[in-house]
Amino acid sequence: MKATSPIKPIILIVICTFFWGSSLPMGKEALGEMQPLSIVFWRFFIAALGLAAYLLLTHIRMPNLDIKKWLWIIIVSAIGIGGLNFCVFTGLTLTNAANGSLIMALSPLFTSLIVCIVSRTLPSRAQFLSLFISLFGVLIVLTNGHLDRLLSMSFNHGDKLIFIGMLAWSMYTYVSGGINRWIPVLPYTFIGMSTGTIVIGAMCATSAGPNPFIELWGSSATGIFEVLYIGLFGTFAGYLMWLNGISKLGPAKAVLFFNLVPIFSVITASLLGQKVTELQVVGIIVVITGLLLPRLPQFKKQPNMCTKS
Repeated sequence: MKATSPIKPIILIVICTFFWGSSLPMGKEALGEMQPLSIVFWRFFIAALGLAAYLLLTHIRMPNLDIKKWLWIIIVSAIGIGGLNFCVFTGLTLTNAANGSLIMALSPLFTSLIVCIVSRTLPSRAQFLSLFISLFGVLIVLTNGHLDRLLSMSFNHGDKLIFIGMLAWSMYTYVSGGINRWIPVLPYTFIGMSTGTIVIGAMCATSAGPNPFIELWGSSATGIFEVLYIGLFGTFAGYLMWLNGISKLGPAKAVLFFNLVPIFSVITASLLGQKVTELQVVGIIVVITGLLLPRLPQFKKQPNMCTKS
């Protein structure tokens, strides 16, 4: 096999999407033994340790930046990474993993729309159609097929939280494009995980409920495995595989594989005995169809993501 073959990065990205997709049902199971903040704390802590070891082994050093840039990086990481995980794992206590993965699958599309809004451009015709179809698929699931609920805005509170987390991640993805000019991706990710550990740790310490250490110690072997899986595979290994795949395939091709996340999430949830409805499967098919539309040949006439207004 040639060194330029895309097979290896494709395999890595597919494994990455499996780790990300399966982490949601795993997190749903772990919530039976630990509180959301405790799971998020251990996820960040494990990932930060793994990234620290990786940076040491690869001799990658932290850059020299001024205080303003460090503060900006920390704030963005706390909101983007910390906000995402807090909303997702808190939301999972009130909804199921299939819904959560379906909402998170909208992230690439919303990131593109944020780019259009900030740059004062209009989404292309393909993006408008993609957004409409994808949101329709999500709404089918969130309203349980009763779209009349839109009039009363009666949605599950957990779904709302995960949607807010998805928006936070989309904003984080957009802002990170500028921050990456100052700092390499791996050190930036390490700072994000470390910031998340500190912020969530402080929230645990100042609240009466969650205690990550006591809860982990009192968990069953299955619960400990689920937490380790989320931190080690769903976060640390997932990020490294994703970054490696993007460097070889490019963001435009790599982001297509993000559509596999809800599929792997539903498969894992089913294997774990969690309920997966036919309506959720239909919603996933509709969302993935909408997300893939801009990549179809008939929509490739315009090379740019957005059209000038």
